[in-house]
Amino acid sequence: MADATIAGLTEQFTKLRQRATAPLILEVDLTDGLAERPVTDVLSGIMAFRKTRLADVLEGLKRARDDDRVRAVVAKVGGSGIGLARIQEVRDAIVSFRESGKLTVAWAETFGEFAHGSLPYYLATAFDKIYLQPSGSLGLTGVAVEQVFLHDALNKAGIDFQSAKRHEYKTAADTFTERGFTGPAREAVERLTQSVAEQITQAIADRRGKTPQEARELLDRGPFLAADAKAEGLVDVLGYRDEVYADVRNEAGPDAILLYITRYYRTHVLTQKAKRLPRSPRENFVALIHASGPIKHGRSGPLGDGPMGSDTVAAALRAAAGDDHAKAILLRVNSPGGSYTASDTIWREVVRTRAAGKPIVVSMGDVAASGGYFISMAADVIVALPGTLTGSIGVILGKPVLSQLLDRAGVTTDAVSQGARARMFSTTHPFTDDEWDRINNWLDAIYADFTAKVAQGRGLTSERVHELARGRVWTGADAATNGLVDELGGLNRAAAIARTRGGLPADAPLRNYPRIGPLDQLRPPESSESRPAAAARLSFTDGWGPAWQIAARAGLPPYGPLMLPGSWTIRLWERHRCFPSDVISRRQGGVPGLGRCRHAPDDRGRKGRHRRHDQRLLPRVR
Repeated sequence: MADATIAGLTEQFTKLRQRATAPLILEVDLTDGLAERPVTDVLSGIMAFRKTRLADVLEGLKRARDDDRVRAVVAKVGGSGIGLARIQEVRDAIVSFRESGKLTVAWAETFGEFAHGSLPYYLATAFDKIYLQPSGSLGLTGVAVEQVFLHDALNKAGIDFQSAKRHEYKTAADTFTERGFTGPAREAVERLTQSVAEQITQAIADRRGKTPQEARELLDRGPFLAADAKAEGLVDVLGYRDEVYADVRNEAGPDAILLYITRYYRTHVLTQKAKRLPRSPRENFVALIHASGPIKHGRSGPLGDGPMGSDTVAAALRAAAGDDHAKAILLRVNSPGGSYTASDTIWREVVRTRAAGKPIVVSMGDVAASGGYFISMAADVIVALPGTLTGSIGVILGKPVLSQLLDRAGVTTDAVSQGARARMFSTTHPFTDDEWDRINNWLDAIYADFTAKVAQGRGLTSERVHELARGRVWTGADAATNGLVDELGGLNRAAAIARTRGGLPADAPLRNYPRIGPLDQLRPPESSESRPAAAARLSFTDGWGPAWQIAARAGLPPYGPLMLPGSWTIRLWERHRCFPSDVISRRQGGVPGLGRCRHAPDDRGRKGRHRRHDQRLLPRVR
């Protein structure tokens, strides 16, 4: 009995030793999206359970490149859960890993099943080999932006809109005031789609042995059945999952072990922490602060897709600025904007941090536009992906006028007020001329402040800023050409710049900041400058908390005049969406406004013109 027990233990130890030294095949499932925000509370931890994190994938690939045990990376691709810019970050990391000479394989059950699959396929082109299930298809269908216009329907319902904006590319209200794209709107959208198409076709040309012209023709000829995709040289092998993994094991060796890349990286992190335990002084690092979601006042919501609060982000910046071990700050921005004053609060902390001598680098994700650009523009260095949506330097505000609708329905209203403009933002009556003067003075002041701070932060003349601003959205590639960002690259590139600026070695850690423990979540912070002040808060009344997207689609207010309305992530092919929530009154919560009459020569809407003529709004690209 004793001999059998000893033999069993010996066998177990032998297996453990073999597992610790065996070659590795790293795998990652990219079909269900990539989480970006760190877990800061119990609720977000539950929501993010088993969710693949972007940072883990990027850092895991970076480490695996120089790890002799790692022989290959195999990734399942497909689905539409990842935006263009984050896809480009993963592509860059795969390309860097592939340069080590190790095998990279992408496989898909389908690149869009009776749907569009241009972006998942674009991701797959970074790998050495692309496998496609024989029953699958390749939805290479190009790039399109489609917008629904509701002007005539709303006019029939007796709903009118009044608004003003700065300037002609602010298209938030076109869906309510137009019958189709206006000239500036079409100009901007055409350039956006052209830029994205150029990036996709160039990748196909570079990785699949095509000329740019051939790649462009393929974009026009899709979608393809699996056999046709292989015949065109767009995929390498038609096969099922078991055949993919069998081929990878043949390359990596029969004793190779499969391991998820997130598990691989986190095991490495724990090992490094264990090695550092005996060391007393805390090591220096780059503080990674996430600024994700619409921008609002107060504290951030706890669930990953919720809004960011200016109090939370500003407190994190203050804490990092005062931490002697945080030698540089990396601000990861993934935001369509929101409140002007909340954006300005965060901008001020960026300015203060930089003035104190602590380097601050911005890494832009899928979108960093309007208020998202506002909080970025004062950084030492701005890094964006070619597919990032950024810019939208402008402002818009307005309200719907429901008086005709209410009259038709037999609904009457009455009010008692004190103050000449107490009912200024009521939806039961249009703006007066006096109220229009106040609104336009307000928008002029915001636009002037926004563009002046862009000029100051980016070292541009005010004339040049105005040329680039006027509410226009740019891709990261075009923004770099125009000087709105400094460099093209992802989180890893931005982290490398932050390390250099902070005088840190290339392997210095990148840490989510601030690290807030369970006790910090429960007890109140000592002051507004302590780390727990940056904790998230669950709120269903301020910005609708984690249900903000559902609320917006139901007609409840979004976040403010520096906001890209609707949903803006490039996952080709996708509709250009706007929602009624983009146009409710300021009194009800403050929203992006709606545009102006075509007869108003100076971007300023007036009551009489809006009631006598069809509205013609100069566009805002979201």
